[in-house]
Amino acid sequence: MRALLQFTTILPLGKPADFDSFARHSWLYPLAGWVIGCLAAVPVLFIADRILAAAVAVVLVLLISGAHHFDGLLDLGDGLMAHGNKEKRIQALTDRKVGAGGMAAGIAITLLLFAGLQASGSIASAIILGEVCAKFSMAFLTAYGKPFREGIHSYLHQFSKPYFPFISALLCLPLFLLPVAPVKIAGAFIVMILCPALLLLIAKRVFGGVNGDIAGASNEICRACVVLALVVM
Repeated sequence: MRALLQFTTILPLGKPADFDSFARHSWLYPLAGWVIGCLAAVPVLFIADRILAAAVAVVLVLLISGAHHFDGLLDLGDGLMAHGNKEKRIQALTDRKVGAGGMAAGIAITLLLFAGLQASGSIASAIILGEVCAKFSMAFLTAYGKPFREGIHSYLHQFSKPYFPFISALLCLPLFLLPVAPVKIAGAFIVMILCPALLLLIAKRVFGGVNGDIAGASNEICRACVVLALVVM
C-alpha cells in the first residue's frame, strides 16, 4: 500500500517502499483513488461557491498526484495528433517535448472535468467517484495492455494477472455507499470499463500497444468521463 501511494501521490510516506510489492498487487490501484479522492473532497465540503469548489477539487487531485498521470495525458495528445507512421507517433508520444496536441488534450480534459464537477449534485462525491474509477482504468490497462516498449508499464504488466481488474472492481463497490443515486453509480461503472477498453483499442491500432503514458492518460480521461456521466444521468 505504501509503495502504491508513493507511486501515485506526493504524500510524505517515509523511505521508499519496495516497488515490487506493489507490482505484484496492481489490483490495489483503486485504493489510491480512495485516498486521493477523499483528500480532495474534504476541503470542497467547506466551500460554498460551486465554481471555486470545482476548481479546488481539480487542483487538489493534480497536486496530490504530482501531475504524474496528467503528464501521460499530454504525451498521449502529442502521439495521437502526430502525422506519419507508427514510429513517428511513438516518437511524439515518448519524447520529453509537449506540443500542440498535448496542450489541446490537457486543456480539453481539464475543462470537461471542471464543468462536470460544477454541474454535479455533490462535488465531493463526484471527485471521489471519478478518482476511484480512474484508478480502476489503470488496473485494467496494466492487466490487458500489451507493452510496445520497456518501461514502468511493461514491468507492472509482467506481474499482472487477467483477473486483477475483477479484484479492482470489488474495491470500487463501496462507492455505492456515497450519497449518489445507485443508477448514476452503475452508469459510472459502465464508463470506467468503456474508457480503458476504448483507449486500449486505439492504442493497439495507433501505437501497437500500451506504455505508461497511455495508462496515465487513461486515469485523467476516465476521471473526467465518469464525472460527466454522473451529470448526464
